[in-house]
Amino acid sequence: MIDYNTTRNQLVISEYGRNVQKMIEYTITIEDRSKRTQAANLIVRVMAQMNSQVKGTLDYTQKLWDHLHIIADFKLDVDCPFPVPNKNLLEAKPERVPYQDNNIKYRHYGKTLEKIIEKAIAYEDGKEKDAFIKTIANHLKKSYLNWNRDSVNDELILQHLEKLSDGELKLPENTRLISTADVVARVKKKKFVPRKHKDGHAGGSYKRHKNNPH
Repeated sequence: MIDYNTTRNQLVISEYGRNVQKMIEYTITIEDRSKRTQAANLIVRVMAQMNSQVKGTLDYTQKLWDHLHIIADFKLDVDCPFPVPNKNLLEAKPERVPYQDNNIKYRHYGKTLEKIIEKAIAYEDGKEKDAFIKTIANHLKKSYLNWNRDSVNDELILQHLEKLSDGELKLPENTRLISTADVVARVKKKKFVPRKHKDGHAGGSYKRHKNNPH
């Protein structure tokens, strides 16, 4: 009768193959403890030959015995030179690591910008602080447009600035931020990558339209 893989027990550690797993399954059935231990030692030596790369690791012999017990589903009662690994600890799922969002108010601005705003709040009132606030507001607008290509008005940016600073930072009235058109133009300019033609002359990466060669 043909023995198909689908009818066999699933391999616990595939690196050692099915024959090693069968030897371990047979060893579990040996009634004499000393003979089981003798068979287990022999299997560990075979495993070491098959998985020679573990020899370069620390405590590789203990790892082989651990693998032996894992393949045996911890049912192998033998005189082991090392403590038997805890099955419950091996099968326990790791605790879920919470996402560290650091309570970022607006993700598209990032935490670094919030720290810069904290620095600006500590500035003494005056022209230097006003210039700093305007720089921050312009950066908020650039960051917003990188996240959302649609047009954004300055009023929305100033609202975000006020919320990020808990109302501590406000621009003087009639202050104008960098225009949306200038921000978009700079982004397009960065995307324009110069390249060389076959004749050695530099050119852009934009293709000319067939009906407009000039």
